[in-house]
Amino acid sequence: MIRFQLIPKRWGAHLYLPHAAGDGACPRVVDFMSSSLSKRLFAGLAAASLGLAITACGGGEETASSGGSTSSGSEAAAPAAEFDDKVTVGILHSLTGTMAISESTLVDTEKMAIDEINAAGGVEVDGKKYKIEYIVEDGASDWPTFAEKSKKLIDQDQVPVVFGGWTSASRKAMLPVYESKNAFLYYPIQYEGQECSNNIFYTGATPNQQSEPATKFMYEKSPAAGKPFFLVGSDYVFPRTSNTITKEQLASLGGEVVGEDYLPLGNTEVAPIIAKIKKALPDGGVIINTLNGDQNVAFFKQIQDAGITPDKGYYVMSYSIAEEEISTIGSEFLEGHYGAWNYMMSIDTPASKKFAADFKAKYGADRQVADPQESAYNMVYLWKKAVEKSNSFDDDKVREALVGIEFDAPQGPVKVMPNHHLSQTVRIGQITADGQFEILESTDGPVAPQAWNQFEPSSKGFACDWTDAAKGEKYKL
Repeated sequence: MIRFQLIPKRWGAHLYLPHAAGDGACPRVVDFMSSSLSKRLFAGLAAASLGLAITACGGGEETASSGGSTSSGSEAAAPAAEFDDKVTVGILHSLTGTMAISESTLVDTEKMAIDEINAAGGVEVDGKKYKIEYIVEDGASDWPTFAEKSKKLIDQDQVPVVFGGWTSASRKAMLPVYESKNAFLYYPIQYEGQECSNNIFYTGATPNQQSEPATKFMYEKSPAAGKPFFLVGSDYVFPRTSNTITKEQLASLGGEVVGEDYLPLGNTEVAPIIAKIKKALPDGGVIINTLNGDQNVAFFKQIQDAGITPDKGYYVMSYSIAEEEISTIGSEFLEGHYGAWNYMMSIDTPASKKFAADFKAKYGADRQVADPQESAYNMVYLWKKAVEKSNSFDDDKVREALVGIEFDAPQGPVKVMPNHHLSQTVRIGQITADGQFEILESTDGPVAPQAWNQFEPSSKGFACDWTDAAKGEKYKL
């Protein structure tokens, strides 16, 4: 039997309908994740659940029910190739709870990458072609659950790799599991840095690839250049650490932070924060926004009602607002504000256009692609390349082979560096009326990642290098 659940699609809701396991011969059920009706029919039902059941065709089952159950399978994107064997990987994101609105789309993207790889012949090891299958686990927006599901994937399912996480809180909960078991987690989201594990591969941006160039741009080149900053974020590791770095950077630039406030994840009572912004920035200024999840819906709608808008001299730079968020919140609430990413859908290259077109063809014309999805997509392909380079699924061999691998990603070329992070291009964009980013600034090629921040005094002067046993996690430059 297949169980279905109503879970949030960004800031609407959708019916999460996994596909039956098998060779792709069975017809796909209606997928409300791709339905343009989902936002209209289910808007506001952030956590409702729906119990349905149908018999899977083609043999095999997959489940996605509340409480964090498992789904497993592989979708066929093209006529099935011939394989000698199979390899099963783990996918671990929140399909329920506060973060489902962000993380469910990563599951879609990772499945798409797997389907593409399978359609092209799978992964080749020792002359054998392996079909990639997957087990999907629900982290349920609960950090201890991420740790428990990681243990299950490693010990019970014995997967060679897990693609998972979003928040730094989930990553921090998972980290000791992967280190204690010498397993390997691929983590796809921009984050605060200040970490460099031999058991994690970070495909999202480090601060010098997102928040630092964003802060510099807003202070020196934005319409609010030279004006004071207010920092607002969700109350967990990433926003607090990121803002600590921002304060140090602004101090070095001669800028001023006049306020800082945080909201617990899941809490959308933004009115008190907005009142503080109005008081601290009576004449306009820059707002650095590290809110996550459904908090952004309330925030942007209410700041507009409060007159905190670009035409009044207020400019928000967000680190978690990408194209899908814009689509869901509404560009009328976001036009004129800013974002900083490595990938933006408006990148005018064949690779970027193909990525967007393929995703829309698979999941619906109303769907968007954005930086976190591109990062998730990249990590699946980079794992495949490292497996084939090492000619093994063994964690240690794959880990060693991974460093130095290059990939022509939708954003442009990326390369795995010795600190287990990616060199990536940095882009600053302003949100337009059509829900996209007008790219205002782009680095001249990929920027090398800094795992240890060079503004924060406790980490300044340190780096990470896993290719040298004498250096490792943290060494003095």
